Amino acid sequence: MSLRIMTIDDSKTMRDMLMLTLADAGFEVLQAVDGQEGVDMLEKEKVDVVITDINMPRMDGYEVVRQLRMRPEHQKTPILVLTTESEIEKKKMGRDVGATGWLVKPFDPDRLVETVRKVAC
Repeated sequence: MSLRIMTIDDSKTMRDMLMLTLADAGFEVLQAVDGQEGVDMLEKEKVDVVITDINMPRMDGYEVVRQLRMRPEHQKTPILVLTTESEIEKKKMGRDVGATGWLVKPFDPDRLVETVRKVAC
């Protein structure tokens, strides 16, 4: 049974790159176009890992992590942040709200797949 991954990113190009990379690695991929849609979809969908951008309209990635961590069904779901942001303070904010890991764009496909497999175990 393949792992189900939710990607949340407002960039269609990034969503397409994530879909190609993750689907080629054998994962089932669900996608949301922003944080609000992602949080709404995760009320109904069970996933093994969430990958979210930080800078998005309607709801940023910090709020996505915060809201998911408040829900019992997502308190232990691995949540990876994938963003262009690399400042230490922003990474700390991500950890403080409950993010599992932080990856900086552009991403290395092999490293992304390896990280997803590692956190899903």
